[in-house]
Amino acid sequence: MKLSRKNGLRASAIGALVVSGALVLSACGSDNNTETPAKQDGTKSSTAASNIACEGAKGQLLAAGSSAQKNAMDLWVKNFQAACEGVEINYQGIGSGGGITKFNQGQVAFAGSDSALKEEEVAESQKICKGGKGVNLPMVGGPIAIGYKLEGVDNLVLDASTIAKIFDNKITKWNDPAIAKLNPGAKLPDSTIQAFHRSDESGTTQNLGKYLSTAAAADWKHDPKAKSWPAQGGQAANGSSGVATAVKDAEGSIGYFELSYATANKISTVSIATGASAPVAATSENASKAIAAAKVKGTGNDVALSLDYATKAEGAYPIVLVTYEIACDKGNKAETLPTLKAFLNYTVSEEGQKVLTDAGYAPLPAEIAAKVRAIVPTLS
Repeated sequence: MKLSRKNGLRASAIGALVVSGALVLSACGSDNNTETPAKQDGTKSSTAASNIACEGAKGQLLAAGSSAQKNAMDLWVKNFQAACEGVEINYQGIGSGGGITKFNQGQVAFAGSDSALKEEEVAESQKICKGGKGVNLPMVGGPIAIGYKLEGVDNLVLDASTIAKIFDNKITKWNDPAIAKLNPGAKLPDSTIQAFHRSDESGTTQNLGKYLSTAAAADWKHDPKAKSWPAQGGQAANGSSGVATAVKDAEGSIGYFELSYATANKISTVSIATGASAPVAATSENASKAIAAAKVKGTGNDVALSLDYATKAEGAYPIVLVTYEIACDKGNKAETLPTLKAFLNYTVSEEGQKVLTDAGYAPLPAEIAAKVRAIVPTLS
């Protein structure tokens, strides 16, 4: 697979980290990560797994949630299972909302979510986390790409207002004057826009909504906290992989998904006119400039972040997300707790974070990673 963009993250409000680009994994992997790589003579099967501490991990660990982090999770699971014989990590990329629901019903040990738990979700988690509650542990960040397929148009530029109107079914033709104004000289066809959105509850949807509600408040009147698609019209597809596949297959289409799905499927992405001197391309390096303004809003063992969706900084890509792993700070099931802690210790470790570049993602900034590393061993 050819990587057309450089994926790196450089920052948080409390630190910065420069990351090199690397290859991208396929976005179309199975949701069932039960295959353990073969070993011989009891040795570990890969260099990537060589320093993983299994720390009592055993049996099966069920998890579900964000499809945006699915490619990264696939790689983590492969490496962890290679190192820890007899362990099975099963992560289902069913969307952030579905993952949180399963977590709060006690069906999974942890959930992946592209947005932090709401107050009511934290309250609900207390029924499962006996003596504790669900906490947000950031694990990976990156841009939400607006992908499109339009023959003859290689460098499409849109702004927040135009994106809002397209996804709200108010701009329906590719040669609409608002699009033409942003793309002088482009040969825009007089054809209908096919806008795709998520059919499942999604933190990616929520983060896009927060961006549109902030940067295009006059044009996006929907609930910015909605994880289910709030607008009328358009076509729905399941998960980031479903939306990416739909856009890849349909001429005149547009949709949104984490950047790794665009690179893996060779989908063109929109550059955003933010008010800076030049439109900003969807790259992890550019997203990092927006993530640099993130602030920790969680307290105690909760590391929820507040992102700046309205940035106009030069080269800062504004549609960003941070994916969290959500687990009980106290009250985890005794039979799965050792595996949960060992796996999350690996994913947030220096080694686990380094492999994110191979999956088209970006490691956490050093200081935030250090904070999460200090919390995971205290889970009980």
